[in-house]
Amino acid sequence: MSLADTLRLMLLSSMWGLSFIFMRVAVPEFGPVPLILVRMGVGALMLVPLLFTLRYLKLVWANKGSLFVLGVINHVVPFSLLALATTRLEAGFTSLINATTPIFTALLGALFFATPVMRQQYLGLALAFFGVYVLSADRLDFALGGDGWFILAVLGATFFYGVSSNYTRRHLAHLPVRVLAAGSSAMSALVLLVPGLLLWPEAPISGLAWANGLALAVLSTTLAFLLYFGLIASAGATATSTVTFLVPVSALLWGYLLLGERLSLQILAGMAITLAGTAVATGLLRLRRPRREPAADNTVKVTITSNDHDTR
Repeated sequence: MSLADTLRLMLLSSMWGLSFIFMRVAVPEFGPVPLILVRMGVGALMLVPLLFTLRYLKLVWANKGSLFVLGVINHVVPFSLLALATTRLEAGFTSLINATTPIFTALLGALFFATPVMRQQYLGLALAFFGVYVLSADRLDFALGGDGWFILAVLGATFFYGVSSNYTRRHLAHLPVRVLAAGSSAMSALVLLVPGLLLWPEAPISGLAWANGLALAVLSTTLAFLLYFGLIASAGATATSTVTFLVPVSALLWGYLLLGERLSLQILAGMAITLAGTAVATGLLRLRRPRREPAADNTVKVTITSNDHDTR
């Protein structure tokens, strides 16, 4: 990575880390679905002008069905589940569980998309899930209104992210990034329009909630999408994927500074285990077996010479 790409990566992780803060503040007044309507509606309005050429419009029309599916599984469902989770869970905690997205990507790729899984990835998968258990062991309460259901909502979001990653690789890899970003955002806004308006809150929404909702749409969606796809083009997908490990750190820091969320030893230990497992599963951290040196030849060769023959 160049220095410029590294700085862009840090900025992207900060924007996506802040998205959990924005949701945490805005969702109690908007509700999950209306907030995501604002997020994707404003995002679509800002991204769709990138498609105003005949070539891009033709590509959107030719792939409208696939972009519709991508919008649902990559934006509508996971964003709504994360917004629902932040009505109960802390922003930093939610982001840590969300960091297991590469785990579901690998599992679903192996199960349904014929993507091979290496032996060390199984170790990484097990380690990451153990990290999630460490994070949430004392919060897995599935009584009515218990935290367990909201933790499952975050895991559900990561599951859909895993589906969308494999789906995009299989069916949409040939499309330009602006078509993917703007096309899927527009489809998401259309899907959310009716349910978002039907669920729109009756009580007036405060200026603080509107500010966080719009920041979620502009900073953490529109600008973040452009930054993300630009990084893929300049630094490559593998380098860009390291943002997965930076976002939870960013969200924990912003949650501590802006919302006064606590940083316990349990959270820090769970973060370390989860991110280590994800790093192993994605190949960012490789476990190498020590090379076995050739065995030393300790045989003593003795030559005995006689008049008839040599014996060795």
